[in-house]
Amino acid sequence: MVSSSSSRFILLCSLLFLSSAASVARPSFRPKSLLLPVKKDSSTLQYLTHLNQRTPLLSLTLTLDLGGQFLWVDCDQGYSSSSYRPARCRSAQCSLAASNGCGECFSAAKPGCNNNTCSLLPDNTVTHTATSGELASDLVSIQSTDGKNPGRVVSVPQLLFVCGSSFLLEGLGNGVMGMAGLGRTKISLPSQFSAAFSFPRNFAICLSSSSSSNGVVFFGDGPYLFLPGIDVSSSLLYTPLFRNPVSTAAAYSQGDASSEYFIGITSIKINEKIVPINTTLLSIDSNGNGGTKISTVNPYTVLETSIYNAVTDFFVKELSGADRTAAVAPFGACFRSKSIGSTRVGPAVPAIDLVLQRESVYWRIFGANSVVEVSNDVVCLGFVDGGLNPTTSIVIGGHQIEDNLLNFDLKKSRLGFSSSLLFRQTTCANFNFTSIL
Repeated sequence: MVSSSSSRFILLCSLLFLSSAASVARPSFRPKSLLLPVKKDSSTLQYLTHLNQRTPLLSLTLTLDLGGQFLWVDCDQGYSSSSYRPARCRSAQCSLAASNGCGECFSAAKPGCNNNTCSLLPDNTVTHTATSGELASDLVSIQSTDGKNPGRVVSVPQLLFVCGSSFLLEGLGNGVMGMAGLGRTKISLPSQFSAAFSFPRNFAICLSSSSSSNGVVFFGDGPYLFLPGIDVSSSLLYTPLFRNPVSTAAAYSQGDASSEYFIGITSIKINEKIVPINTTLLSIDSNGNGGTKISTVNPYTVLETSIYNAVTDFFVKELSGADRTAAVAPFGACFRSKSIGSTRVGPAVPAIDLVLQRESVYWRIFGANSVVEVSNDVVCLGFVDGGLNPTTSIVIGGHQIEDNLLNFDLKKSRLGFSSSLLFRQTTCANFNFTSIL
C-alpha cells in the first residue's frame, strides 16, 4: 500500500512533468522581421537611429552606416551594464568576427579594457578615423514587425559589438554614441539579427527626406508596407551586388574585403541620352579602386572629377531653359527655382538614369532626388566633385536614395530598388509606426 506522503510526491512529480512539457510545447515567439526607426539629422545630414542595449536597457542614438562593418559604441563615457561580456581570445566570437588580435589592458578592468580579449578596428566613416577597440557582447532589444506595423519587442542576449573611443564621435550628430553598421560582415546588425532569429539574410532601408518624420530599416523578408497599404517590396527591380576585394575602411588588415555595397553601373543617361564618360572608371580594379557604392554617410552623390564634369555639363545643357545662378558650395550647377516647373516627383528637371546590367534595368533619379533646394529661390544639382583618383568613382549618397526603398538580399547577393516612391503616392515617412499590440 502506498503511503500518503509517497502519493503526494508522485502527484507533485506528475504536475512538474506536465508543467515542463507544456512549457516545451509552447513555442517561443520568433519574429519574421525586425525594424528600426531612422530620422535625418538636419544639422549633419546624417541618418540617426535608436537601439536599446545593456542591462538595464539604455537607448543609444547611433549614426546609420549602410556599409559599416559592425555596431560600435563609445565605451569611454561611463559604460555600465551587468550583461556586458568581453570576447576572450581564440573564442568562437573572435573567430566569427575574424579578429586575430589578442590584447591586454593596463588599467583597471572595465568595459572596453579587459585582459585576454580580442579586438577590431572601429572606424568613423564620416571623418575617416579609426582606432583599436575591444570586441564584446551585450543585451540588445529591438521591435519586431509584420511589415505593416510594429510588433512585440524581442531581445538578443549577446549581440556582438566593438568598444570605440570618445574621439571617434567627432563629426557625428549631437548625442550620438556610436555607429550602427549594416555592412557585409558576419557581425553586422543584419547578419547577427538573421542568425539570432533564423530569418533570411535580407534587409531594406527607406530613408525619409524629412528631418521631422521617421524613415525605417527592416531586417528580414517583406512585405514592406507603407500607407495607404502599398507593398513596395512587390515591385522592385534587381541588380547584382558586387564585392570589392580590397577594404574601403579607414583602417584594415591586409587581405580584408570591403564591407560596403557595390553595384555595377555600365553607363549614365540624362534625358535618355548617354553621357560620355570614361567607362573604365565604372569597374573595380585589382587594387580596389573604381566602381560604384551606396552610402548613407555621404549626404550627396560624389563623382570622380571627369564623371562629375561630364554629368554636370550634360545636365545643364539639357536644362537650357532654366535660369542659371551662382554656384552654392558644395554644388557646381545652380538654378533659379521659378524658372523650373514642378511634378509629382519633384522639380521638372531631366531624369538621370544609372544604367545597370543591361539597358532595360536602370535606376531613374527624378528631380526630388537629383536637385537640392538651397534657398527659397535657388536649387542646385545635388552631386559633388570627388576629385581625381578617388578610391571609389561613384558614391551614391543619402539625398539620392531618400524616398526610395532599397532591399539588400545578401543570400542572393542582389539589390532590389524601387526608384522614387513619390510616383506611387507614398514616401518612406509613411510606415505606420503605431503598434498593433
